[in-house]
Amino acid sequence: METIQPLLEKAQQAGVSIRTLPDAQKEALLRRLAAVILIQSENITAENKKDLDRMPDADPKKDRLLLTTARIRDLASSLEEIAGLPDPANVLVLERKLDNGLLVQKKTVPLGVVGVIYESRPNVTVDVAALCIRSGNVCVLRGGTDAFHTNTILVQLIQDVLKEFKVDEHAVQLLPTDRNLVTEMLTAVKYIDIIIPRGSEQLIEFVRANSRVPVIETGAGVCHTYVEKTADLSMAANIVTNAKVSRPSVCNALDTVLVDEAVAADFLALLAPQLLPYAVDVYADPLAFKLLQQNNYPHLFAAQPEDFGREFLSLKCSVKIVSGTSEALSHIQTYSSRHSEAIISRDTAVSERFLNEVDAAAVYVNASTRFTDGGVFGLGAEIGISTQKLHARGPFALEKLVTEKWFVHGDGQTR
Repeated sequence: METIQPLLEKAQQAGVSIRTLPDAQKEALLRRLAAVILIQSENITAENKKDLDRMPDADPKKDRLLLTTARIRDLASSLEEIAGLPDPANVLVLERKLDNGLLVQKKTVPLGVVGVIYESRPNVTVDVAALCIRSGNVCVLRGGTDAFHTNTILVQLIQDVLKEFKVDEHAVQLLPTDRNLVTEMLTAVKYIDIIIPRGSEQLIEFVRANSRVPVIETGAGVCHTYVEKTADLSMAANIVTNAKVSRPSVCNALDTVLVDEAVAADFLALLAPQLLPYAVDVYADPLAFKLLQQNNYPHLFAAQPEDFGREFLSLKCSVKIVSGTSEALSHIQTYSSRHSEAIISRDTAVSERFLNEVDAAAVYVNASTRFTDGGVFGLGAEIGISTQKLHARGPFALEKLVTEKWFVHGDGQTR
């Protein structure tokens, strides 16, 4: 395909069809889609296997690509949850009568055509489509070549349900994976209202640098957990282990552990045997290296400068010993991607300082960073975690897929 303009024109034309769909119909459509995905589970996993077979086992994106029967059930549950959420569009935000008799109203309205560029995450295909349908938006999806077969069947199922409900099927479209067409998408200001990149830091940087369409970034997650000197060390070891191993390929997984030097020996003695069954590669600074070596931890490497500020996306992490809270905060300020940061501490004053000084979309006290998620926060499925500060920050979900519009009613007034 030489140009995607015909597809974008169809997307724009489909806007009225989805924008004017009654709320009850949107809800019923999503519940029907949930049922269809469950019915088609075997076909979906068969197509997913075609993609998996092309990806090396060592690639950290493979877990993101994988759709098991359980994950497909989770997708269906997510659709049901989104169906039950209130439509964020058509909400009256403000109303006033001016002295000249004009009635002025401000309401929420759909963004319009939402373009999403993402890698290796077929769950994003369903989540974004569902969130856009629920909020009355059109979406054009540019998935990666890694997930081509999976995305193709998922979008086909979505379009089948749209047609079943007499909605223009072009309200959800999968664009070609040709890389030379990405630039056309990023410059399609006439057809696309907002671009959302979801993937690697390299992808986000490329979109930021080349897009003429407004961008909402869902950033990479370089996530730290600081074990402060008053921490319950057993709790800290459990939290750090969970944050690293429960699903290492996702953006809210832990990347760097900062440990107060006052408790470093005791804490690392507790942490080492918890990480050992998962064979986590630890890139440690000199003191942490020495302490872990004394605990006979085998998967140990001397940290290099590039191991701090690195999003590992695998069973790897870095460890640094710090002199106290000020050094920990300074390290986080230098290396954080402003996604999710945590402190483990029993000192309320120190915890409050951490919460107030750390500049991140989500900050935690005595809990795992793995909770940064739209579903967990009660927002339904998410498009991603926004690490910027305009319009949306943190889990970017249904409530942020709207903008505002002014409605003015007059009776012959002139100015």
